[in-house]
Amino acid sequence: MAMKSVRNIYKIGTGPSSSHTMGPAFAAQRFIELNPGLNSVNVTLYGSLAKTGKGHGTDRAVIDALSPLPCRVLFDTDDNIPLEHPNTLRFEGFSGGKKTAEATFLSIGGGEIRIPGEESAPDQDIYPEQSFTEIANICKSRNIRLSDYVFEHEDASFIPFLHRVWETMENAIREGLIHTGTLPGGLEVSRKAQHLFNQRHIDESPQTRENRLVCAYAFAVSEQNADCGRIVTAPTCGSCGVLPAVLKYMEEKNGFTDQDICRALAVAGLVGQIVATNASISGAECGCQAEVGTACSMAAAALAELFGMGIDQIEYAAEISLEHHLGLTCDPVCGLVQIPCIERNAVAAMRAINALSLANFLSGSRKISFDLVVETMYQTGLDLSHIYRETSEGGLAKLYKPQ
Repeated sequence: MAMKSVRNIYKIGTGPSSSHTMGPAFAAQRFIELNPGLNSVNVTLYGSLAKTGKGHGTDRAVIDALSPLPCRVLFDTDDNIPLEHPNTLRFEGFSGGKKTAEATFLSIGGGEIRIPGEESAPDQDIYPEQSFTEIANICKSRNIRLSDYVFEHEDASFIPFLHRVWETMENAIREGLIHTGTLPGGLEVSRKAQHLFNQRHIDESPQTRENRLVCAYAFAVSEQNADCGRIVTAPTCGSCGVLPAVLKYMEEKNGFTDQDICRALAVAGLVGQIVATNASISGAECGCQAEVGTACSMAAAALAELFGMGIDQIEYAAEISLEHHLGLTCDPVCGLVQIPCIERNAVAAMRAINALSLANFLSGSRKISFDLVVETMYQTGLDLSHIYRETSEGGLAKLYKPQ
């Protein structure tokens, strides 16, 4: 088994959910491409898509993707239906009053879709290695950095692609800091990024300023996502604020160039793709540990690359970040990517910086590999009750009562 391009981790699009909005929209477009000439389409949502699809806007995303074809969206919340993946949707196409096409799609996280039983195209599998250990051994034997390894395997358009990714991330921060008001969905959540950014204190310490600015940037991107703005999955929409927040802060503080940022994005994407290949980045499959936990690992690894740390230090930073998100549940209130998701991005961004500091001092004493933590996260996710995997049936989503 080989590993797909790092491009698959970074998808530029609109929020609020990569698995509930982007994935179903991509599936709808694929269904139409495979079945031209249809007059209408029925779409049935199952599992987490059915239970939180209204809050995430899944029905709207599918209808828009199929437009101008008439489309009827059904929400099937029957827990007794066996599903290969919690994010399952089924399409039925009609021509001349008769059903002429049908297909099932799985939205497996980060905007990625899969048809059950269908193998990925061979040209998408570009990395012979698929674990951090295998990749690290190759890099050490050749005395190259992880970013060099990525650039050697991707094509000539990859670096321009990373520049577009970074430009989109920066723009999401700018837009998020400009806008104020209340986010849509009915929870009456106020945007807080601008307040965090401007709330300076006369005697503010450097540590307080760092915390405030990093959190402001994470809030800015996450609020843009919640408001259906344009963002980059990193690795998902729900965790899109972590990586750009730490990169933007460190760029401003230390004067890193866009080329430096692209190297950091390459390493972050590699870490995210390792998780996606060997475990999951889907909150519906493994809880928020798979989304924000992976995002924190990506951010910590990116920072370690920025500061020129060695491969063992990069691995330790990524491992710390994911290990200390193990068991994190996904319980979005009202099925919206707002509570606790927005604050969670800011907390994870600060944790990535903490992981960087620890990795700078302690990488030689570590006992746990990144690959082991990835495997542990996946097993932990499968053990989580379904009510804590993006169904909004447990945790905060169950106990919170709107005022």
